[in-house]
Amino acid sequence: MKQILQTLVGICQAALLVAALGFGINAQANEGGFPLDTAPNRVSNNASLQNGAKIFVNYCSGCHAAGSVRYNRLRDIGLTDQQIKDNLILTDAKVGDLMTISMSAKDGKAYFGKTPPDLSVEARARGTDWLYTYFRTYYKDDTTPTGWNNLVYPNVGMPHVLWQLQGERAAKFEERKDPHDADKMEKVFVGFEQLTPGTMKSQEYDDNIADLVSFLSWMAEPVQLERKRLGVIVLIFLAIFTLLAWRLNKAYWKDIH
Repeated sequence: MKQILQTLVGICQAALLVAALGFGINAQANEGGFPLDTAPNRVSNNASLQNGAKIFVNYCSGCHAAGSVRYNRLRDIGLTDQQIKDNLILTDAKVGDLMTISMSAKDGKAYFGKTPPDLSVEARARGTDWLYTYFRTYYKDDTTPTGWNNLVYPNVGMPHVLWQLQGERAAKFEERKDPHDADKMEKVFVGFEQLTPGTMKSQEYDDNIADLVSFLSWMAEPVQLERKRLGVIVLIFLAIFTLLAWRLNKAYWKDIH
């Protein structure tokens, strides 16, 4: 009985540890780099996910595939097959096909210096906070091949495909003494300067990026809401069962000295 009790306690501790690690992924995703903003979590909001899907297919899917997801999976965010076909499939693909693209990995590397990643798994690889901050920290830089740079991903090969929505911005930096070495100077970011207006206001742009990132997060794990719901049920069950096992163990050994 004692061994059973110890096993149950170990299971609960392991489950809680996994949950804690999962919650901490985004917070550590860019340790030592540009500070990350917290991404709004809208994976339970179908309207936001549908808007994110629209932004994805119009601005991202030309270069980035989502090869782990089929178009018909978008039924889970409240879309019908006809809506998917009419609004989100821009090629001759079928509703049951994977969300792949025509550009090969070889061509992508030749165009951008690196093969564009598959975005069906990018939210799990990078974290939603990283993506949310990344899409919002592009700035003009004439020294790069694309004319763009990024605070989260310096010298990024991908141009700012959403620049028409956000407008063109310049990053302002200041030279300051390195706090770790008084003999050195470091370049510190102090803000953005809007060069040309975009079609969206700043808050509207951020709101749409939140929808896009939420959609990328949903694609990375379409069943995540169900997983979390079941996880809570399992933890509650284990806690109750552990309590019952503890009381049973105490009752069993009470008359044995």
